[in-house]
Amino acid sequence: MTIIAPSILSADFARLGAEVTAAEQAGADWIHIDVMDGHFVPNLTFGPPVIKAIRSATKLPFDVHLMIERPELSIADYVKAGADRITVHAEATVHLHRTLHQIKEFGLPAGVAINPATPVSVLEPVLDDVDLILIMTVNPGFGGQSFIPYSLDKLRELRVMLQRRGLQDMLVQVDGGVNTETTRAIQEAGANVLVAGSAVFDKADRKAAIAALR
Repeated sequence: MTIIAPSILSADFARLGAEVTAAEQAGADWIHIDVMDGHFVPNLTFGPPVIKAIRSATKLPFDVHLMIERPELSIADYVKAGADRITVHAEATVHLHRTLHQIKEFGLPAGVAINPATPVSVLEPVLDDVDLILIMTVNPGFGGQSFIPYSLDKLRELRVMLQRRGLQDMLVQVDGGVNTETTRAIQEAGANVLVAGSAVFDKADRKAAIAALR
């Protein structure tokens, strides 16, 4: 089964609560929230107050992707705001193992993300400590970018690594350039959680858009 997690980075910010509700009604499985700090990535987006404000708009899990420096300093705030799962970047924290277990201590699934230029080999030491792996298929910071083709090789390499460790049921997420032109290749390469922004929120018929991505 493929999980579809629309990213509110592409939603209408003036109607964010309504947009989240509409995504749920259209058949989304999770709501993906891209948190950016203007340092780790060149943009600013949502913080805990916004997440808290839209929490009542849906019963879907909030999949919070922290694209921020030193995420270990903020995890408690995102938990309190309503995050259901939290993913941090391997490149953003010196003590990745500790940060992942910090998330787990709050009772949440922990995810680790890597940027396009980061090899999947950096994940090997923490494979047994994570519930989800996110392969960025664009350079993070902005929505609407084109899919980076060599990401498919990284997905295949990751799947081999997981199979070797007996972790073939791991959730493998892709974020960036996911649309009807790329989704088949992405899924065949091993991803089972798709983050889609403009491919959902820019469509008039969002139910059809989500069905097409599956």
